[in-house]
Amino acid sequence: MSALADMPAVLTVEETARLLRCGRSAAYAAVKAGEIPSIKVGRSIRVPKHRLEQMLGLNDDAPDLDARD
Repeated sequence: MSALADMPAVLTVEETARLLRCGRSAAYAAVKAGEIPSIKVGRSIRVPKHRLEQMLGLNDDAPDLDARD
């Protein structure tokens, strides 16, 4: 498996699960609960890589969308 930096701009839920080292069902449940940011493209669910990086705290340049003022 490649590092997150080498991955495409959008990931499948299965790719995201492998990166997060969790099961496929757990990843789909987290997407459904809104814990993993996702978009729907047709009938497919995709996880934007930049949002995943933000969620994991790997992207210091982007504003923290979960910060409460």
